[in-house]
Amino acid sequence: MCRFLAYIGPELPIESLLLAPENSLLNQSLDPELHPSLQLAGWGFAAWSDHLLHPEAPLRYHRPKAAFHDDNAKSVIPSLQAHTLLSHIRAASYDASVVQADENCHPFSFDHTPWIIAQNGALPHWRQLQRELLPHCKDRYLTQMRGTTDTEFLYVLLLSLLEGDSDEDVQRGFEKLLQVICKAARDLDLAALTKLKIALVSRERIIGANFGCGHEGETDVTGDWQKLRDEDLPLSMLLEPIYLLTGANFQDYANTYDIDACPEGEATSAILASEPLTENAEEWLKIEFGEIVFLERKDGLIRKTVRKLDV
Repeated sequence: MCRFLAYIGPELPIESLLLAPENSLLNQSLDPELHPSLQLAGWGFAAWSDHLLHPEAPLRYHRPKAAFHDDNAKSVIPSLQAHTLLSHIRAASYDASVVQADENCHPFSFDHTPWIIAQNGALPHWRQLQRELLPHCKDRYLTQMRGTTDTEFLYVLLLSLLEGDSDEDVQRGFEKLLQVICKAARDLDLAALTKLKIALVSRERIIGANFGCGHEGETDVTGDWQKLRDEDLPLSMLLEPIYLLTGANFQDYANTYDIDACPEGEATSAILASEPLTENAEEWLKIEFGEIVFLERKDGLIRKTVRKLDV
C-alpha cells in the first residue's frame, strides 16, 4: 500500500515530520510496521511556509526512487519548515509496466486550483474507464496531466467536478467522483474493488476522504476489516480507516509523533495519516470507510468536522 501524511499546525521543522521519528514516513518505506510491503516507486512532499519567498504556494519535492535511498533528503529537509504539509511514499507493482518518474510521484499539484492531492488506493481499469469519464474532465486540468498514474487522472476528474472550494462543495465533488466512476464501470462492464483513501490539501486545510466500492461495484460495503485480513485482504484494506491525531505542543516531543491531548476546539495541530504513527493507536481518531473529515486552522486552532459521504 502507499502511505501518506498530512499536517497543519504551527511552523515546524519538516525533519520532525518526515525524518526524525522512528516511525517516520521515510523509515516506513524500508521498515513498515502495519503493512509488510516496501514502497519503492518514489516519494515526495509539498509544504507551505510563511518563510518561503512565495508563502502562498507550496514548495514541492519529488524523487522517483525509494525514499530510504534518497541521498538528498537528509541534506535538504533539515533546512525547511512548514505549517502545512502533505507527503507520500508510493507503492506499485513490481513489474516493468510501472513507470518510475518525477511525473508519477505524489503529491500532484496543478495551476488554477488551491488543492494538491495524494492517495493510498487504486482505480482499476482507469485507462479503459476514460472512455466514459473524459467528458467530465475540463481541459484546464486535463492538459496539465503529465504522468501515467490513476491518481493524477482522479485529480483531474475531481477538480473538474468541484463547483467551489467550501467544505460542502468539496464533499459534493467527492460524492460525484464515485458516482461517475461507478456508472462508467457498470456501463463498460468493468466493476472492480476500488479503494480511494485521498488526502486533499491546501494552505492550512486538510480534507481526507475514505471511500470506494466493493468487488461488484457496490458502495454500501460493510464488514470488520480486521477479521477480513486473512479472508479477503483487498476488501479488508478497502474498509480500513484512515487516522487523525489532534492536540497541542507537538513541537515539544522531539523525534516522535506524540502530542498533548486537549479538549475539542483547543487543538493547535493535526496529523492525518494512512496508519497510526504512535505506539498508542487508541489516541488516533478513526475516519471510517464512507466518511470524510474536514480540518482547517484558523487563529491558531484546528476546526474539525467529520461527515458521512452520500454515495
